Amino acid sequence: MAEHADHVDHPAYPVGLRLSGRRVVVVGGGQVAQRRLPALIAAGADIVLVSPAATPSVEAMADAGEIRWERRPYADGDLADTWYALIASDDTAANDAASAEAERTRTWCVRSDNADAATAWTPATGRSEGVTVAVLTTDTHGRDPRHSAAVRDAIVEGLRDGTLAAPHHRTRTPGVALVGGGPGDPDLITVRGRRLLAEADVVIADRLGPRDLLDELPPHVEVIDAAKIPYGRYMAQEAINQALIEHAKAGKAVVRLKGGDPFVFGRGMEEAQALAAEGIPCTVVPGISSSISVPGAAGIPVTHRGVAHEFTVVSGHVAPDDERSLVDWPALARLRGTLVLLMAVDKIGAIARTLIAHGKAPETPVALVQEGTTAAQRRVDATLATVAERAVAEDVRPPAVIVIGDVVAVGASSVPHPAE
Repeated sequence: MAEHADHVDHPAYPVGLRLSGRRVVVVGGGQVAQRRLPALIAAGADIVLVSPAATPSVEAMADAGEIRWERRPYADGDLADTWYALIASDDTAANDAASAEAERTRTWCVRSDNADAATAWTPATGRSEGVTVAVLTTDTHGRDPRHSAAVRDAIVEGLRDGTLAAPHHRTRTPGVALVGGGPGDPDLITVRGRRLLAEADVVIADRLGPRDLLDELPPHVEVIDAAKIPYGRYMAQEAINQALIEHAKAGKAVVRLKGGDPFVFGRGMEEAQALAAEGIPCTVVPGISSSISVPGAAGIPVTHRGVAHEFTVVSGHVAPDDERSLVDWPALARLRGTLVLLMAVDKIGAIARTLIAHGKAPETPVALVQEGTTAAQRRVDATLATVAERAVAEDVRPPAVIVIGDVVAVGASSVPHPAE
């Protein structure tokens, strides 16, 4: 057998450990364990933590039954029948003893305090599109974990934004993905949503979806404006449902790109139900809702300690006096928290009058945020008593999110630009 010192003279041999159901021992319950334990839990390992104390986060993992915690110092024999050990305590003598046991029992062992004394090194890892990227930088001058992390980040980011080409050679299952595109800024779509867009054959997009994302699509992708689908004997929504069904049945990978989140006033469930009725696979990818993100981009927290402990999101596309309205406006007027109105620009006068009539103070602050999170974002401030007049005077147009409540005043002194 080669001398132990030889381990640092040669590059590490990369390998992926399959630890599901296999005993893993972690010595030490501090910050290193806190960082490494989630990946071991995700791998399905049978984890035993040996440590007199642990961070609150590690203790929570034990309380949840994700790990078994033996609240004591390391003792010889702890690594019996162990496949992998993470030695990360602040007791150097205990770490040396555990490493020695690992060497005797042929247990792969990582040392957080002394990489040269370890028989394994932990790579910088990242995940994208079902791929795990693991990077180790090793040479005769020693390891450089920061360089490993930088290389990992560059690879993962390249996979996510498409600058690193890695074509898929698997067979794709035709179906539909209902993707929430977020509030407008193309950077605010989820990683999964962006990946599905990159793999789509057909994209059916809403007018309020992030348009810049469509410019990134390859030329072979068919992009359909949902507002321009001819519907003849169908209602518009039924025609969209039919288009989704027809393209999916033709064997295409279809993305239905929506603004915000598919299930927040997006009629996403209607489309999911129509697809289910036809036996078509449907994936729902949540999106960042404009109800929270747009106020935040304009410097308005929808909740704030000592100001608002609740927020309510309301569709304003139907006036309060319309018999089709499902909103309990008198109850909303009694709430002390924040009201966030979507699709309400042309109804804000009637809504404000109704809230005041049912007891909401006329001086309640109101903010209208148009084109939130985009370069065209602007904010108009008013009160319930003046908001209808201000909206007309400032020519506020959809899409705009309207925030009603004292939180508007909290954010009035700092109104960041969406690019900041």
